Amino acid sequence: MLFGLPPAEDDCIPIRPLGTRVRDRVPSYIADHRARLRDRFMLGGAAAMPDYELLELILFRAVPRQDMKPVARRLLDRFGDFNRVLSADPTQLMQVEGVGQAIATELKIVEASAQRLARSRVMNRPVLTSWDALLDYCHTAMAHGAIEQFRVLYLDRKNVLIADDEQARGTVDHVPVYPREIVRRALELNASAMILVHNHPSGDPTPSQADIDMTRQIVAATATMGITVHDHIIIGKSRELSFRGAGLL
Repeated sequence: MLFGLPPAEDDCIPIRPLGTRVRDRVPSYIADHRARLRDRFMLGGAAAMPDYELLELILFRAVPRQDMKPVARRLLDRFGDFNRVLSADPTQLMQVEGVGQAIATELKIVEASAQRLARSRVMNRPVLTSWDALLDYCHTAMAHGAIEQFRVLYLDRKNVLIADDEQARGTVDHVPVYPREIVRRALELNASAMILVHNHPSGDPTPSQADIDMTRQIVAATATMGITVHDHIIIGKSRELSFRGAGLL
């Protein structure tokens, strides 16, 4: 400014008390909506909320000052249901309008937390006496994947789960499996038994002939080392198939 003249209005800098910060105000209708959703969740839990509202609660943490209902609905429209949103690949998530790195990261954190919680209920426990918890974990970890995954659950002499190894990832209808690597890992862990698990992204857990042949190869390879294959479970979207229960093992 020129000496002796008052500053122009645009040049004025507001004086604030020390220690304060300028914060964007959240519109009251958004703040009220978020408060109502949080209260309803705390009173009734997830069962009291449809999928899009539960998604909103997660998205609130990633984007604190916007209406997240349209984004939640777009995610569900794109992926089909709550579980498939959480398990979607981050690059696919960010193809949805309104979804950036922060939202994708928040969703993957929630997915990882759910898997870790389910896993903690079966690790270092006798799996044959906690079979339902084991199936819950397998569904949480694999039922909504877009590609096939193959994992091996290694057990000790008391059938306690000592390792959960994802052996391979494949395509939408195939995953490469190497019996030699499965046996090598079992010997490394001093495992006495194992349970094979893989998913069918189509949702139908009916085994293919390739699934049956691959299982027989693994059983033959492990038998030479005195290692038992208790079961091979195929995880579908809403149900699973047990090879032993189906008379295939």
